[in-house]
Amino acid sequence: MSASRTTTASSMETVKSATVYAILICISSVHLMNDMMQSVVSALFPVLEESLKLSLTQIGWIAFTLNMTSSVMQPVVGLLSDKKPSPWMLPIGMLSSMAGMVGLAFAPNFYFVLLAVVFVGLGSAVFHPEGSRVVHLAAGARRAFSQSIYQVGGNFGQMLGPLMTLWIFIPLGQKGAIWGTLLAAAAIIILMKVVPWYRSQLAVQAGKREQRKASGISSRAVLAPKVVGFALAILFFIVFARSWYAAAIGNFYQFYLVESYGITIKQAQIPLFLFMAAGVAGTFLGGILADRIGRKKMMLLSILGAAPFALALPHLPLLLVYPLIVLLGFILQSGFSVSVVYAQELMPGKVGTASGLITGLAFGMGGLGAVVLGHLADSHSLSFVMFACSALPLIGMLAMLLPKDRKEA
Repeated sequence: MSASRTTTASSMETVKSATVYAILICISSVHLMNDMMQSVVSALFPVLEESLKLSLTQIGWIAFTLNMTSSVMQPVVGLLSDKKPSPWMLPIGMLSSMAGMVGLAFAPNFYFVLLAVVFVGLGSAVFHPEGSRVVHLAAGARRAFSQSIYQVGGNFGQMLGPLMTLWIFIPLGQKGAIWGTLLAAAAIIILMKVVPWYRSQLAVQAGKREQRKASGISSRAVLAPKVVGFALAILFFIVFARSWYAAAIGNFYQFYLVESYGITIKQAQIPLFLFMAAGVAGTFLGGILADRIGRKKMMLLSILGAAPFALALPHLPLLLVYPLIVLLGFILQSGFSVSVVYAQELMPGKVGTASGLITGLAFGMGGLGAVVLGHLADSHSLSFVMFACSALPLIGMLAMLLPKDRKEA
């Protein structure tokens, strides 16, 4: 009987350790297209500011609407998906984003833009928790690395925002957003491969739970609720710091560059692109390192390592902005996917909820930051906003208070 249990446990661990790269690449590709559609919104900001005569405060409200729609819904979708996973919600989310792209292309005023952005946000809210669950199922033993592959897709999509401004929206204007519908269509086609695999894996997982009960294999002990609550509170502060700083760079830094250095809006897209491109590489490397040195250490290296560069950025001559913003983006983004995995391991069995809380909080805090920072930019100055935000990564020192990784416990 003992040998039988050992064999069962060994076979289950072998299955668990296998990483399904084909599915990871597919869901990462869909993440790319989802976040490209979100990037359409921010990429349109310079165009909308001119064509619809929007203020920076209104720009902030558009970013707030996008981010809050997805952030408020993500934990809800995550909680529901933990109770009853729904593979077909993935393509439904893409259809919602497609409707948002059509609305953005033809919105005649600020309020119609907000309505279109709601559809984009809802599509993202549905996708992210379910997408993270797919990654968790496909990850095997390489959770941080797999999450980084998934996150690289999203970061790559965000990175293309400045290029879309440069090559699509400045030449074509607002109606260029209609090209976003092609992204949604491509995502739905790819999901036709992911959804059947996802459904089959849910059945396999249900079978594994029954095998565990029958064979007497116990799950890893759950951390005390107070410990989990404390760790999540620290994570929220870290996500707050990263998200508000990212909101300052992603939404307003291009305007700051134009105002402070006298460059054109086209030229201002280059540092923004470099920041996001470096973030893609940082996310990928961060996942690899986190599986080796631990989640907590990687998060500390990420946000604290970025602090000196963030503090220096507003004070540099333009020539030095380019290399420094590459280093800043690389280091800052290297810890984001790791924080998602850390939260998932704090809350075993609640992958959707943990993912929804962390990624949803990131969107929500970024959206709230966009509104507050936009108001401050209008009432004070863009320079004031950039100087104030440069200190935000210092909040990352709180990561030292996090409990050690669960695999170390």
